[in-house]
Amino acid sequence: MTTTQPMKLAVLVAAMMALASSHAADKLSKDEYKAEKAKIEANYKTDKAACDGQQGNAKDVCEKEATAKEKVALADLDFKNTGKDSDRVKVEKVKAEQDYAVAKEKCEDMKGAEESACKKQAKAAEAKAKADIKAEKKVAASS
Repeated sequence: MTTTQPMKLAVLVAAMMALASSHAADKLSKDEYKAEKAKIEANYKTDKAACDGQQGNAKDVCEKEATAKEKVALADLDFKNTGKDSDRVKVEKVKAEQDYAVAKEKCEDMKGAEESACKKQAKAAEAKAKADIKAEKKVAASS
């Protein structure tokens, strides 16, 4: 790690904390929350229906992407609603997990060693994203 990386991480954490505090002031009303959730659910149904014309793994990837988009949007909605740092961290975790799920599904188009390497790379990317989240939490806790 270079000497500028911890500083960059600290700046990133500070920016995220500022964003989190700005969200805290913008909590949603109960009606706004319900409307946003309904919109997310409607978008999911539309995205999933768009997959119906596809076949095989392309359909599986499309459905996985639709599910991932919905899960990330719902986690983000919860964060917008509460403004809690724990919910912001949850959004980042859900993004990492869903990116992995989609990447893993895309690997299904490959065979043998190529598929195995693709899945390992996807898992490594997820592990890195989760490690970055943990490192960010440590920096935030020590601030």
